[in-house]
Amino acid sequence: MNTEIIAGLFERDLKKLRDEIRQYPSDESLWVQLPGTINTGGNLCQHLIGNLRTYVGLALGQVHYVRNRDAEFAERLFTQTALLEELDQLLPIVMKSVESLSEAQLEAEYPRNVLDMFANQTTALVLTHLLTHLSYHLGQINYHRRWISAV
Repeated sequence: MNTEIIAGLFERDLKKLRDEIRQYPSDESLWVQLPGTINTGGNLCQHLIGNLRTYVGLALGQVHYVRNRDAEFAERLFTQTALLEELDQLLPIVMKSVESLSEAQLEAEYPRNVLDMFANQTTALVLTHLLTHLSYHLGQINYHRRWISAV
């Protein structure tokens, strides 16, 4: 897998995430908890921003970021407008961080002091994991937004 493919998939899904957040009918609707669920669309978006700013932007692109993972799930850190602005800032950070990687860097071990999940933890494997994580939560946000919009 090369950086062009990885960057293209991140770009696609981050644009979809932005579109989902934009389509929420109101700021308040982002934070409605659906019966039988734990996380709201707003919390999941905050989580994805923190996740990608940390594991891609900070670890691979050296873009300063201080994460508060607990707050991503427990607090309303951003309004709908602010989430859209955060996503607008996130996309070029992720793109530049991924596109700047060489094939050798993709095959090198991802820093274990940042994330330690896999026995053979190449940067390509971690980026693939982060893409599937983004897609998983994007699907949850899509479901949440559609349910909220139908009410």
